[in-house]
Amino acid sequence: MEIKYNISLKPYNTFGIDAEAKAFVSIAAEDSLTEAVSLIPEKEPLLVLGGGSNVLFTRHFNGWVLKNEIPGIEVKKENENNIWVEAGAGVNWHQFVLYCIEKGWAGLENLSLIPGCVGASPMQNIGAYGVEIKDVFEYLEAYSLHEKTFVTFSATDCKFGYRESVFKKELKNRFVITRVCFRLSKKPFFHTTYGSIQQELETMGVTELTIKAISDAVIRIRQGKLPDPAVTGNAGSFFKNPEIDTNHYLELKYRYPELPGYPASMGRTKVPAGWLIEKAGWKGYREGDAGVHDRQALVLVNYGQANGEQIYAISEKIMNSVLEKFGVELEREVNIY
Repeated sequence: MEIKYNISLKPYNTFGIDAEAKAFVSIAAEDSLTEAVSLIPEKEPLLVLGGGSNVLFTRHFNGWVLKNEIPGIEVKKENENNIWVEAGAGVNWHQFVLYCIEKGWAGLENLSLIPGCVGASPMQNIGAYGVEIKDVFEYLEAYSLHEKTFVTFSATDCKFGYRESVFKKELKNRFVITRVCFRLSKKPFFHTTYGSIQQELETMGVTELTIKAISDAVIRIRQGKLPDPAVTGNAGSFFKNPEIDTNHYLELKYRYPELPGYPASMGRTKVPAGWLIEKAGWKGYREGDAGVHDRQALVLVNYGQANGEQIYAISEKIMNSVLEKFGVELEREVNIY
C-alpha cells in the first residue's frame, strides 16, 4: 500500500478542480482499507472518494483521501425470477449497468450513464427516469471507522429518501461502503413513461422493447443534454429537485402555467430545479471559466480553469435568485468540501 502526500485531486474529481490532499491512498481490498484506516492519525479529516462525480472542492483537503477501488462482480444467489448480484464499491457504475444488461438482468437500465462508482449509488440513492437504487437494493457491506468492524446494512437500515440515505445524514463520514448487492429481475418490467424515454425509443425506431433498448435511449438522452465530464468539468445535477407544498405549487402554476410538477409525499409536489433555474435566467450564464451549462440549467460547469470557490459562488447566486423569484429553496446535491 502506497501513501502519497500533497497530491493533486484534479484527476480524481469530475469537476476537474485542482485541490490538494494532505495524504492519498488507493484501496483495492478490505484488508488494505483496514490497514490504511489504522494509519490515519486520530481526528485527522478523512474523505472516501469513488468516481469523484458528486464532489466540489472549494479548498485544499487537509486530511487523508481514500480512493475506493474495490473491484469484483459476483452472483450471490438466484431463483426463477430474480438474481442477486454483488459488486465492489470501486466498480464503475455505468460499466456495471452495461454488464448486467449484457447478462439479461433487468432493473438498472434506466440508470445508465450515471457517473461514479457502485459504492456511491446507495449513499446518494441515485435515480433517473422513474427508477431509484432503493427499488433494486438488497444490502451493502461497510466498514465502521469508529468500531473498526464490518457491518451489513439492509434497505431499512439505509433509510433511503430522495437522493438521501443514512450515510448522508446521521452516519455521515462514519462508514466506508465496500460492497453492494442488488436484486435484479430475469423477467423485466419496463419503465418508459418517465421523461422522454418513449419518445426517444420511437425516434430510434425500436419495435421490440428490451432492457438494452431502454439503456440505449437513456444514454442518447443524457448525452444530448448533459456535458461529458472528460470534456467539460461537471458533477451532473448540482441541485436536487425541490419538493414544495402543493398549495405553493398551485400558486406558482397559476403564474407559470407551463411549470411541471410531480406528486411527492403527502401534500407536496416535486418541481424541476432545472426549470426554476432556467426561468430565473441562469441557463448559459458564465463568469470566467465557471458557469451554468447552456443545454441543462441544472448542471454547473468548469470550462477549464475555474476553482471550486467560483463554482460555489455561482450556486449561491442561483439559490438566492430562485428563492427570491419563486419562494423555493434549492438544496445542493453535490457534496461541498
